[in-house]
Amino acid sequence: MTPEAIAVVIPAHNEQTLLPRALAAVTAAARHPALADLRVMTVVAADACVDDTAKVADTAGASVLHLGSQNPGKARAAAVQHAMATLGTPASATWIASTDADSAVPPNWLAFQLEQARANWEAVVGTVTVTRWPPVPQLADRHHKLYYASRPTCGGLWRHPHVHGANLGVAAEAYQGVGGFPALPVGEDHALVSALERNGHRVLRTPDCPVETSSRLRPRAVGGFGDDLAKLAAEEEVMH
Repeated sequence: MTPEAIAVVIPAHNEQTLLPRALAAVTAAARHPALADLRVMTVVAADACVDDTAKVADTAGASVLHLGSQNPGKARAAAVQHAMATLGTPASATWIASTDADSAVPPNWLAFQLEQARANWEAVVGTVTVTRWPPVPQLADRHHKLYYASRPTCGGLWRHPHVHGANLGVAAEAYQGVGGFPALPVGEDHALVSALERNGHRVLRTPDCPVETSSRLRPRAVGGFGDDLAKLAAEEEVMH
């Protein structure tokens, strides 16, 4: 496909502290020269927030959607719907990029996804990295060992098994064709990718262009990446 517009969607629940960094990173990615002829719209779904998340997003120039469900699946889906309606471009010419409020995308993130879209990939499923670890002994080592367990030891293409809403892109037409993000409190990203793969869409699972995410052990979303780290941290503390 040849995208004419990109919608960046970010669900956020009480993220006034980390959201500025996330939005600054998205803004930098949107300024990449490869996107010079495209419209890029960022939508923050401020979901059941009681802090200044919405104000932070508005100040940064994002479109703010106010929700009260505290449900990441509903938030991502609502953000996509709002962006599509506002942009007005046909689904066949629109690309959807998803990230999280506690994450920072690299400067070439959108350019990378655009390149894959032009190569006729219908979804890009990326990986995440952590650079700021909490002071828990061996947590980073244990995470790396488990996260990269399926990576070939002698080189070759790594079709990784991970799915992160923090690093995900999908053609709007394919997204709509499988029903979009389901209204799940956790795992909406996994469900979307599974639906795309079941329906024969071209899904690229790639470790290229990873997104930096938070290592906080009290995550906003139950059952996600942060919970996995919290369980590993708890195991390490018991072991030590």
